[in-house]
Amino acid sequence: MSSEAPASGLWTGQAGQPTRLLLLRHGQTVMSAQRRYSGRGDPELTKLGRAQVDAVAKGIRGIEGCDSVVAALCSPLRRARQTAEPVAHALDVPIQLHDSLVETDFGDWEGLTFAEARARDPALHQRWLGDDTVPAPGGESFADVGLRVGKLLDELVIGYPGQTVLLVSHVTPIKVVLRLALDTGPSLLFRLHLDLASLSIAEFYPDGGASVRGVNLRFS
Repeated sequence: MSSEAPASGLWTGQAGQPTRLLLLRHGQTVMSAQRRYSGRGDPELTKLGRAQVDAVAKGIRGIEGCDSVVAALCSPLRRARQTAEPVAHALDVPIQLHDSLVETDFGDWEGLTFAEARARDPALHQRWLGDDTVPAPGGESFADVGLRVGKLLDELVIGYPGQTVLLVSHVTPIKVVLRLALDTGPSLLFRLHLDLASLSIAEFYPDGGASVRGVNLRFS
């Protein structure tokens, strides 16, 4: 019996060659270390965050399919750019900044912990946890994030057929991509854990199908 993995789409019935997306979350910042809502704020990577990114840059070529990346798209926020630069250099691809990859705008909850936001707006926070169309006060909803990320995905499938693209972003946009690939509900946004500087891999086919090939891969 062969131990080789099946070709893309062989077990799913999808037609054509997929666009493979390497979904890289940025490294640690002070805000993420303190578990605070960090959306449109612009903290830089900590010393540990830079070490996490260096580990990704050294190890990413060892992941299947990561030696054939043709483009790197990155959130314009500093923590994402600081993550993208050494990794894109290791892959020998230029970086394109793309606003669709920016983190959720948490509005008035920016910089607060989960407990602080819940104490400040208890009823709204509870509704926000159960309804992806509810925005944070002064911010945007997860459904809004889904619309902009979904539009970008459509563009990537058309623009990079059968190719591999690195996306360096934040926890919510990456979860949105995985949610779309899995065709699941908004509860995934709250139940799926993604580590800092972790890599997930999803493929999107030209006929509309998709598959997830890896989630929360870590580098040491």
